[in-house]
Formats: sequence, structure tokens, C-alpha cells
Amino acid sequence: MDKNLPKLILTDIDGVWTDGSMYYDATNIELKKFSTYDSAGVLFAHHLGIPVGIITGENTEIVRRRAEKLQIDYLYLGAKDKVAIALELCKRMDITLDEVAYIGDDLNDIRLLKLVKWSGAPSTAPEYIKVITNIHLTKKGGNGVFREFVETILGSNVISKIIHDVSLLNQ
Repeated sequence: MDKNLPKLILTDIDGVWTDGSMYYDATNIELKKFSTYDSAGVLFAHHLGIPVGIITGENTEIVRRRAEKLQIDYLYLGAKDKVAIALELCKRMDITLDEVAYIGDDLNDIRLLKLVKWSGAPSTAPEYIKVITNIHLTKKGGNGVFREFVETILGSNVISKIIHDVSLLNQ
């Protein structure tokens, strides 16, 4: 694998894959709106053999179902210490945080954002989060920002090659 690419991409969910809002139906069931654009970010990473992991403080069945549908490699729900989880994954994969990308948007993401090589936040994240990241994104949480994060890291040449490869597979 290219040493200029991450060996693991990690992501928060609420405020990144969603708009950060909490929706409840009449029976008090929690609902979330996910952008289908983000699934391409997972596809691009997987095409290059880069695993994707979700580390979120929330523990909801809806996130589990979304992760299963997208074949997310690692899923941590109800996470209290995101850095400890990331370090455990690094140990398991025999990599360091300098080979990890992470996108998050709030207070419980700060420590991990400061430790990884590639860090990003949605445009809707608070300013004190955005200033500690090294990849500046234009999309809002819930509007394809995970895909933008992955595309920015991989670069347009790599994305073009993946799209070409995938289109050949689908002929």
C-alpha cells in the first residue's frame, strides 16, 4: 500500500454521517438521516484495501444496521475513550496513529483528532474543532462529508483510477 495513504480510516457518526440532530417518531424510536454519498467513501477505501472503522459515543441499532449494510470493518458503539479504541485497533493491525485518518466533529473527538496523521471535521463543526484538523472540508455533517474526507486524502488521480476500475467491473 502507498505510504502516503492511511492504513486505517476512522470516523465518528453523529455530526459527520448525520446532521447531528436527534429525531424521534411518535413511539419514541430514534431515527437518523444518512447521506448515501458517504457510502462511496467506504467503497473507495475498500477498493484500496483500507479498512474503515466507526467509533461513536452513541449506541443505537440504526448505526449498527448502517455499518453492516456498508460492510464497515470495525464498529465501536457507546465508545467512552476513542483514543484507547484507536490504539487497540492500531496494535491489532500493527500500525501507528501516524498511519490513521480520523474525522470527527465535537468535544469527544479532540484528543484523537490531535493524534492522527490525517484529521478532518465537517464545515458545521465548532471552530475550535476545525482549527485542530489538517484537512479542511466544505461539506456539512450528513451531506457527504465522509466521502469528501476520503476523496481529499486519496486525491483526484487515485479516485479517477478507482472509478475507472469500478466502471470496468460493472460492464
